[in-house]
Amino acid sequence: MALRKYELIIILLILTSFVLGIYFYPKMPDKIASHWNERGEVDGYMTKFWGLFLMPIVSIGLLLLFTIIPKIDPLRANIEKFRGYYDKFMILLIVFFTYVHLLTVAWNLGLRLNLLQFLTPAFAILFYYSGILVENAKRNWFVGIRTPWTLSNEKVWEKTHKIGGKLFKIAGIIALLGIFFIDYAIFFVIIPVLGVTVYSIIYSYVEYQKVIKE
Repeated sequence: MALRKYELIIILLILTSFVLGIYFYPKMPDKIASHWNERGEVDGYMTKFWGLFLMPIVSIGLLLLFTIIPKIDPLRANIEKFRGYYDKFMILLIVFFTYVHLLTVAWNLGLRLNLLQFLTPAFAILFYYSGILVENAKRNWFVGIRTPWTLSNEKVWEKTHKIGGKLFKIAGIIALLGIFFIDYAIFFVIIPVLGVTVYSIIYSYVEYQKVIKE
């Protein structure tokens, strides 16, 4: 079976990450900084192998998962209705992981970047496009705001995803503002997304109750 265009792009990104890891492997310390706290300070390390190859390995897993989902979902026909948005999201997600991999390699090579400053816009873009995906997602079992109430009723699914998509895009814009308040950037990234998630769950429940009463 011929590979889809998005699969080819993702495979190239993953191969690039592996080549990068192999090339810089001899230049890396035995322990690689792999996690930073909200102040941008290193608070976690990995062995050299996992520090250089965890991201591309995870990316392979995501590619397999996102390739399988449209084939096994009982509502797979609905996924095809927004497949273009689905494929673009997968590319964006792998680009995000590749970007994080590049930043990790650069930091461990001695380039002391402010990781929060570089990651904040990446999260903002990911959140914003998640909003676009959510707005266009049709009812299925794997992608979108999947609550018992959205999955049980088409009308509730549509209303929840329209409002949820807009809110995720707003969360992306708020996350981007974290660039100007770098000491609090983590809060600009996390709090809006948590708020949107909680609101969407409650909203879907309330809308479902309205449908039942009608």
